[in-house]
Amino acid sequence: MSLLRRLQPPSFFSATSWTGNRLVSAPVSRFIRHQAFDASFDDEELSEARKWHQSFKIDNLPEGNTSFARSSGPGGQHVNKTETKATTTWPVPQLLSRLPKLLHAGLRESKYFSKRSDSLVFQAQTQRSRTANTEDNRQKLFDELQQLYEATVPNATRPEKAAKYEALKKSATESRLKSKKHHSSKKVSRRGGSE
Repeated sequence: MSLLRRLQPPSFFSATSWTGNRLVSAPVSRFIRHQAFDASFDDEELSEARKWHQSFKIDNLPEGNTSFARSSGPGGQHVNKTETKATTTWPVPQLLSRLPKLLHAGLRESKYFSKRSDSLVFQAQTQRSRTANTEDNRQKLFDELQQLYEATVPNATRPEKAAKYEALKKSATESRLKSKKHHSSKKVSRRGGSE
């Protein structure tokens, strides 16, 4: 299951009921049908995440812990004599303190997450210098956090779309009430008159 799929609120929930001596689970339609996607999020958390994203730059990232080893790729004698392959780890607790709450759950779902060290681990060996490879790792972390934000935080609903959802909700409520009244009047007529 993809990261995006895991982070989105479910479009349907499972209803359970007993049939004989068996518990049966069946999907039911979305319980809030006439609502913008971002309406299911906490307003404060959404605001915090959007504000964080506006000021988020690669310079805001912590340094991380970098170790070096010999590269295994092409590069002639240089890779055999120098340790330029950079492996940088960022402990998740260190990153959590710098990220908005909405991104916390997805951090440990990253493909770069190492459960053993509870860190995000990146490797780079394409450059001939340690510094350049270390910077590549920082760029990879920055890109990963950007993707996590885009997969987790919905765009703000435009006012005209919000008005459309409100009209749909009102129409659905009126239709439901009309149906209930009709159903009620049928029951009354079956009993032989009004009460």
